[in-house]
Amino acid sequence: MTLNKREQARIERRLVATLTDACEIAKAELVGFCWLTHEIDYQVFPSSLVVVWVFDTQQHKDQALASGQAARMIELTGQALEAAQVTLAGLARHVHFDSEEQCRRVNAGDWAQRLSRLRPARG
Repeated sequence: MTLNKREQARIERRLVATLTDACEIAKAELVGFCWLTHEIDYQVFPSSLVVVWVFDTQQHKDQALASGQAARMIELTGQALEAAQVTLAGLARHVHFDSEEQCRRVNAGDWAQRLSRLRPARG
């Protein structure tokens, strides 16, 4: 099903609002967590949706994942998507974790380039 521009904008506004709420909660709970973003190809929505949780350093990211905080971030993502009225099967496959440090090291701080690797290939 192809979504028109108005439907895409409506979904985008809901996602931004609900993911912003999740981000603010996580900032208070997770050491080193900075921000999150999402990527979508509306031609293959919702299966193309990816939410990326970004930490300041690789060490903070690794510590959060080692201490089981991935489950909390996936839970917050699920709550945000539910509030945005987006249904997504296999949520954990759509949640990624990254760090500012790795982006600087590998992509010279270019987040657009770094996030492009998460976009599904069109075929």
